[in-house]
Amino acid sequence: MSTPRTHYTPPVRFGMGGVPLGNEFAVVTDKEAFATIEAAWSAGVRYYDVSPWYGLGLAERRFGNFLHTRNRDEYVLSSKVGKLLKASRHNHGKEYFPFSPSPNDVVFDYTADGVRRSIEDSLQRLGVDALDMVFVHDLSPDNPFLPTPWEEQFEIARSGAFPALTHLREEGMIKGWGLGVNRPEPILRLLEVADPDICLLASQYSLIDHKYALDTVFPAARTKGVSFVVGSSLNAGFISGSARYNYGKDNYRIPPAFLQKRERLREVAARHGVDLRTAALQFSAAPDVAAALIVGASTEQQIVADYSSLQTKIPGEFWADLQDLGLIERSAPTPA
Repeated sequence: MSTPRTHYTPPVRFGMGGVPLGNEFAVVTDKEAFATIEAAWSAGVRYYDVSPWYGLGLAERRFGNFLHTRNRDEYVLSSKVGKLLKASRHNHGKEYFPFSPSPNDVVFDYTADGVRRSIEDSLQRLGVDALDMVFVHDLSPDNPFLPTPWEEQFEIARSGAFPALTHLREEGMIKGWGLGVNRPEPILRLLEVADPDICLLASQYSLIDHKYALDTVFPAARTKGVSFVVGSSLNAGFISGSARYNYGKDNYRIPPAFLQKRERLREVAARHGVDLRTAALQFSAAPDVAAALIVGASTEQQIVADYSSLQTKIPGEFWADLQDLGLIERSAPTPA
């Protein structure tokens, strides 16, 4: 009888996400970006998550500008595949990232060759020689830019990207792989047809929205030994006060129920003297299948505050109140 293989999990629990430094929401200068990454490193952050998609290469260049001078064995690095960048004078990519100066267009490619090309391109932009984790990016029903329905693109990845990444893992070129998506359907299908290690769970587990992940996604992952990097624990800044919720074209059209829930969460947090952002981060990191938490930041103050939040003590009465008021599920793990 064969011994079940050990699935890769990152050795650190907290990471910095690259979305804001790709100028997703606003212009961040190179000087500001470098200072933010440097502050993260000085605070002790040793996991960084990037993607070709974030600013169409901008985030990878910025993180690489700092990380390529550090000992590669001292930090964990993940990036994404599925979107190849092509330099273009027409720069149609501006419709995706209007604040990014990158002169690139995007070509979706979930084939084996596309995966290898994407990883090589990322390594060149980053100026490093290896990625630890690779996530197949945005292969999901909420992605409006896919050239064909997501199910068709998933089948391309099933015969292309997935076995290619498994092969790279077996060769020792990467340590682990999975999906990086906003919706649960692709993850559940992936668990049935491939052998991933870890998925980036974006927009699916937060104080605002977590029931489906608890009831369906997490149990399915446990049976396969798969864990998660939890992204968007703040719902792209919504929990800490932003006027947007998660990502996408309609992320400023926030459902009234979410606005009401945020207000009720604020009221309970105020009664207990708890910082709601801190509570949201700790909540998303609490499940047993949450291997790591990544949080985006665009300033030095943000990343240092987020990192420090995981060390802050929150009274158990706060979590009990949230459960009693129905603001979090009874079955939701809370920080010890």
